Amino acid sequence: MSDNPEFVQIRHAQKSFGKLEVLKDISLNVARGQIVAIIGPSGSGKSTLLRAINDLDPLTGGEVWLDGTQVNKSLPHRQYEKHINAMRQDIGMVFQHFNLFPHLTARENVTMAPKLLKGLSDREADALAEEQLDKVGMLERIDYYPSQLSGGQKQRVAIARALAMKPKLMLFDEATSALDPELVDEVNQVMKKLAEEHITMIIVTHEMDFAAAVCDRVLFMDQGVVVEEGPPWVIFRNPKKERTRAFLRKHLENAP
Repeated sequence: MSDNPEFVQIRHAQKSFGKLEVLKDISLNVARGQIVAIIGPSGSGKSTLLRAINDLDPLTGGEVWLDGTQVNKSLPHRQYEKHINAMRQDIGMVFQHFNLFPHLTARENVTMAPKLLKGLSDREADALAEEQLDKVGMLERIDYYPSQLSGGQKQRVAIARALAMKPKLMLFDEATSALDPELVDEVNQVMKKLAEEHITMIIVTHEMDFAAAVCDRVLFMDQGVVVEEGPPWVIFRNPKKERTRAFLRKHLENAP
């Protein structure tokens, strides 16, 4: 892990939808190679914060920086489009609902962006697809269409697609919450493998056991603010704030 504590910087992030203030002056640093989990109740701003990192949900105020470059620069439209497309090549994102192209095979879903954006040849892109699909345990289904795959398999293809761009940062937005319980573990195992490779990750999750086992830091968000953050063993075993304790109690009560 790098000693650079400012690989990802979020500075005074604010986000409002009309009069509704979703993010309230959030600042956060993530070091290179660090794995950060964001937990909290629905509607607390977790996904909005994650989507602000690659400017999918542009902030109302504040800045996002990745590896020394500001992501959410204020630029004329054409310059902004060129800038943000370049930044998004460095930021892989995995969504709750896979977002695979249904008319493309797993291979084609993975090779599309590297060919279009990085100019890889068919042969280079195929080798890359095989490498990344093998990493997520999907090489045997490389020529299957999404309709032929389970939810867990689709999500693993979505992870391979994000990794194919060789991003500096991976964002996971509730990557397992749309899956049947028996499929959750196969996706979590892939994410654990990425953690072992020290890929910088920010993960919005309801999976407390996963966060405790894999992440370096846990942030608890509620009502648009970071209430508490720290190592997993502190947040889960000895949280300082009553709001954190109440959330964890409720989560444990509702756990299957």
